[in-house]
Amino acid sequence: MGNETVITMFTLSGLNGTANYRVALFALTLLSYSVIWLVNVTIIVTIIVNKSLHEPMYIFLCNLCINGLYGTTGFYPKFLNDLLSNTHVISYAGCLLQGFVLHSSACADFSLLALMAYDRYVAICRPLVYHSVMTKQKVCVFVFFAWLVPFSLLFISTVTTSTSGLCGSHIPKIYCVNWLISNLACSSSIASIVIPAFNYTFYIGHVIFVFWSYIYMIRTCLTSKENRGKFMQTCVPHLFSLTIVVVSLLFDLLYMRFGSKEISQGVQNFMAMEFLVIPPIINPLIYGFKLTQIRNRIQNCMCGKSSAFRLKS
Repeated sequence: MGNETVITMFTLSGLNGTANYRVALFALTLLSYSVIWLVNVTIIVTIIVNKSLHEPMYIFLCNLCINGLYGTTGFYPKFLNDLLSNTHVISYAGCLLQGFVLHSSACADFSLLALMAYDRYVAICRPLVYHSVMTKQKVCVFVFFAWLVPFSLLFISTVTTSTSGLCGSHIPKIYCVNWLISNLACSSSIASIVIPAFNYTFYIGHVIFVFWSYIYMIRTCLTSKENRGKFMQTCVPHLFSLTIVVVSLLFDLLYMRFGSKEISQGVQNFMAMEFLVIPPIINPLIYGFKLTQIRNRIQNCMCGKSSAFRLKS
């Protein structure tokens, strides 16, 4: 406790040694962020303006895309600014906020993907009660809690982290996460150990539920050609999205806990950024190409604009 100091700023060391290719990295990052906004906003607007898409599966997908924008907004603007700066620091409050946004976005991803799995489970395994189970009121409640629970759990975790006395201000990463801030604490409290452990267990349970529901759906689909068609059309993209999210986060979590300092800084940064680049781009692209109704709506919109442009010309 004698070494405890009042920390107001953190130093991020993830960009050390990138001066030679910082301009190229800035351009690629800006391109990635622009693509993320383009593909996600396209899906969101398509679902919102087309009433035929106001169904549970598409509502959950719309929220998944909104969450993709929310999570990446907690990282990209600060990262782009750091690429143009020679000093890479962040305020204590800003660090806690960034950690909260990134963590809550990742948890909300699992909540929404679990809801999408439940929706497909009811549609395929219990089709006769689908419309009574997935009513508009229940869908609104499901979505509300899919956002509320991650926000509440991560708010408690962030408050617990903020009450810890710190003995350092150096974060060996390109962004802030609560676990790294906790590592700087002069002493560990029971709450700082129990709360993250509960959060990890809770969302691992989400992943297990999703994979269990898909095993059950696959068994059901084997007995029906119609169900096999439903599964290939709507479930395969969802399962692929879940796998991408899990693998991307797993890379980062495993590296933070067991990573070797012998790995180059570029590889470390890629592992840290993976879940902020790949899922937000791939998820809307998968659904946009695979789900017929969304693909047709986007194509009709593009064709309509193209025709209008030719008429004006």
